Amino acid sequence: MRQHWANPDLHLDLDQFGSRPGRALEDGLRAAVRDGRLTPGTRLPASRSLAADLGIARNTVAGVYAQLTAEGWLTARTGAGTWIAEHPAPAAEAAHREPASPPRPRYPLHPGLPDLTAFPRRDWLAAGRRALNASSVSSLGYPDPRGAPVLREALAGYLARARGVSVSPEQIVVCSGFAHGLALLGRVLRGRDVSAIAVEEFGLPEHQRVIAGSGLRLAPLPVDGDGAVPSDAVLADAGAALLTPAHQFPLGVTLSPERRRRFAEWAAGTGALLIEDDYDGEFRYDRHPVGALHALAPRHVVYGGTASKALAPGLRLGWLALPARLVDDVISAARLVRGGPDVIGQLTLAEFITSSGYDRQVRQARLACRRRRDELVSALRREAPAARVSGIAAGLHALVELPPGLTEETAIGRALHRGVEVQGLAPCAAAPGIGHAPALTVGYGCPSPRAFPAAIAGLCAALREPG
Repeated sequence: MRQHWANPDLHLDLDQFGSRPGRALEDGLRAAVRDGRLTPGTRLPASRSLAADLGIARNTVAGVYAQLTAEGWLTARTGAGTWIAEHPAPAAEAAHREPASPPRPRYPLHPGLPDLTAFPRRDWLAAGRRALNASSVSSLGYPDPRGAPVLREALAGYLARARGVSVSPEQIVVCSGFAHGLALLGRVLRGRDVSAIAVEEFGLPEHQRVIAGSGLRLAPLPVDGDGAVPSDAVLADAGAALLTPAHQFPLGVTLSPERRRRFAEWAAGTGALLIEDDYDGEFRYDRHPVGALHALAPRHVVYGGTASKALAPGLRLGWLALPARLVDDVISAARLVRGGPDVIGQLTLAEFITSSGYDRQVRQARLACRRRRDELVSALRREAPAARVSGIAAGLHALVELPPGLTEETAIGRALHRGVEVQGLAPCAAAPGIGHAPALTVGYGCPSPRAFPAAIAGLCAALREPG
């Protein structure tokens, strides 16, 4: 009796395919046959049906079927469909087979990762075509270390309008994401004999590693309900401070107006630098987004932004808005470090911004993320009321405080057993010994709309069990 397609363990989801869905589909089907998830005689869905399920072109699926048929993995008969072929595994190979790697989680709830299926492919391609048609031949030569002039001009207009950051295009340096920009600043600060940077006691581990890799010491600042605490004892030895004022990562609070003023006064009075990571400043759901800290002390604040949340992190497009006194040093560091984003991507983003495509994408992404956060909060209240979401309604992640008696390690393991990958708060600590209540940093932006309800159901089930 031939089997029909009914195998949810395959997890053939476009979210995991990246930019080469055909190759990923080939590899996924081969792996499923090798490890027995697809047995000989199993009938595969029609190419049109599978293409619709995965959201890819029918020709891509048909090409994969043809390739695997030619290799002997599949067999096809006109009018009868496509089937898994008979292929007994060689005994010697089976005897020496390496242990199978653990299955990839079906639902990765990574904080800060947007819904990649919502990337505006058609509009982005159209913007790229217009940008290339309008660009000069010289723009495709060796790139300006500051970034493409047309993008810096577009960013200056956008930042003034959307985030209250008033700078000239000459003060903007385009970089490959905020971490790249932070590495440039680390080189500059080290060259100015700065030995320590004040950081929030919980933050993005990657940024902490970048700072340490620049030869700078991390000086943790306490964080409470009003954001980072401008501790005199911590700031006394610091030549700079890295802050996430609009939406603290990962605790989810916003820096209060009084503390904004105190940090600005500290920087102005000591000549220190404030580095503002505005990683998701446009994503506020309960009110109009809070303006950037930059406006309080533009001569002492480096404003950092990125297209990773509104578009996709794979674009590697970010920017620094610099005080005029730092521009030359950062450009010199950029010449040494290299690794800036490609010119065509910069030209495309410039066109996307000036044609209002970026504003439109931000509005759509903000609306979608607000709905997802509301769904997450409602589901937890209903299904796991002992868990509590803290922080403001903003961004692409929520801090979920765990029920009494449940540790981060146990909660992560239970979620993973259900195919849900989440991260704990502990790895975000800037130094050993920083205490905190057990919590998870749950990203709600990345699963596809089709997968999101199942991901939240799995998380709620993991948190509902007694500790």
